[in-house]
Amino acid sequence: MRGLTEANLKSLAGARSFERGRGYLDAVSGVEVGDGWISASVHGTERYEVHLTLDGPSGLSGECDCPYGLEGNFCKHLVALGLTVLARPESLPRQRKAARERAQDLDGWLSDLSKDELLALVREQIGEDRQLQCRLELRAASARADIASVRARIRELLDIGPFAQYGYVEYADARAYADQAGQAVSAIGALTGAGRAADAVILVREAMKLLTQAVESVDDSDGWLGQAGAGLAEAHLDACRAARPDPGELARWLIGHALGELDDGLTDIDPLDYEDVLGEEGMAALRKLAVEAWQGNRRGWAEKYLMERLAKAGGDVDAVIAVHAADLAPDGHTHLVIARELDAARRPDEALGWAERGVREARDLAAVDTALVDYLCDRYTQADRLAEAVALRRGHFGARRTLLTYQQLRAAARAADCWPAEREGALAVLRADAGRRKQGWYGGPVLVDALLDDKDVDAAWQAATQAGADDPQWLTLADQARATRPADALGVYLRLAEPLTKQIGNAVYEQLVSLLLSIRDCHRRLGSPEEFTEYVTALRTAQKRKRNLMRLMAEHKL
Repeated sequence: MRGLTEANLKSLAGARSFERGRGYLDAVSGVEVGDGWISASVHGTERYEVHLTLDGPSGLSGECDCPYGLEGNFCKHLVALGLTVLARPESLPRQRKAARERAQDLDGWLSDLSKDELLALVREQIGEDRQLQCRLELRAASARADIASVRARIRELLDIGPFAQYGYVEYADARAYADQAGQAVSAIGALTGAGRAADAVILVREAMKLLTQAVESVDDSDGWLGQAGAGLAEAHLDACRAARPDPGELARWLIGHALGELDDGLTDIDPLDYEDVLGEEGMAALRKLAVEAWQGNRRGWAEKYLMERLAKAGGDVDAVIAVHAADLAPDGHTHLVIARELDAARRPDEALGWAERGVREARDLAAVDTALVDYLCDRYTQADRLAEAVALRRGHFGARRTLLTYQQLRAAARAADCWPAEREGALAVLRADAGRRKQGWYGGPVLVDALLDDKDVDAAWQAATQAGADDPQWLTLADQARATRPADALGVYLRLAEPLTKQIGNAVYEQLVSLLLSIRDCHRRLGSPEEFTEYVTALRTAQKRKRNLMRLMAEHKL
């Protein structure tokens, strides 16, 4: 129960759903308390079933069959149940005890029934519940290894027809269809348990194909079919472990599945999970087939991924590198992947060579993977090759000319004790950009940002005046220069405040009040508080209908 707190409920639901949940406390009924779980009914637009798990793997969690809850959200109905339970903590032990006693009573009663009485009870339930009858029929067919009946029933379970309108299963019916597909998984598992694992292997593969065909016609937004697919994958592995199929045949099937020839990934199967089933002969066949597939399509994603997985599992770093080297990205990212693989294999010199090659072969340094540049500069720094780190940062800055690349050049140059000279060169590049921008060429005003980042406020102000700056930059400039240049800062604040007086909204009012506080400070520094009083009085007169603005100004004594 430690995880059930108001704070956790609010964190999971969000402030809006949490507050709405407070309004449903009177709608909670039928609270059931078990070991680590609580369930109830909540009457909203309809009657919803809610279930809280108190001590799950990720702590407090919940499920509700309302539309919002079915999307995976922690809804207001779950909040209502949680708050109801928290309001009556003294009743929890009694409710938990009552639930245990009911379960024990039911178990005792069933145990006391004779075989005939139990059969009569089951037949009665079957007569009232068609779904239960279907499930038991399938269990019976699996237990007696009636392959024809099981196959026919699996086809029925995976048929979307009963759930589809106009050939498509809508979101509201997707979970029910997935639950029915789950019965097919159970039947195949039962077949394996009945000693017919070889038949189970055949049927589970057929079921995978049917589910893959069905998913194209189902709105599976919540991923329920993915759970059914995962169940089929697990059932296949269990059946193979019991049946021990021919290693070569299994290897061919696994390769086909991994390469997307047999399904679209709904049943995610990792061939390496089958190593104990394949044995040495099967693993050798698997690797041979994977190599052949990759050689036939070296740029295929599935082929590359499979080869990489098998090579890593076998500890063959050179094979991993060969896979990546066959399809090098022009931005150097693949070179970086190879370098990291070589680092992990404790081959640092080769790793450095691949990283340098990635930068050298990049067609455009502006498009090179920044992580590759960072990696290479780190390696140069570690090897005390500081001049090379500066040169690389200089080239990268020259190609990109952003505040980040300027900061990175500055860090490298300071480490190499050559920042003053590098700074002049970098600022010259940015001033040239600023000049072209003033003539109509659009380039970001990085010069102002760079000078501000250097804490050179006077130079930044001059650059902004000569080449132009964005409003956020002017605001930053005014904030940083207000102490020494209050008149200049005042002009900026007044200009930025003017358009805000014509807009509405609390966010706008907060921005305007922040500027007014800065304007007041400027007038204080200039010794002209009476001018600020006149400005604010006129502003209040013009804006008096904006009640939230008036309230906010009053709070700040404006």
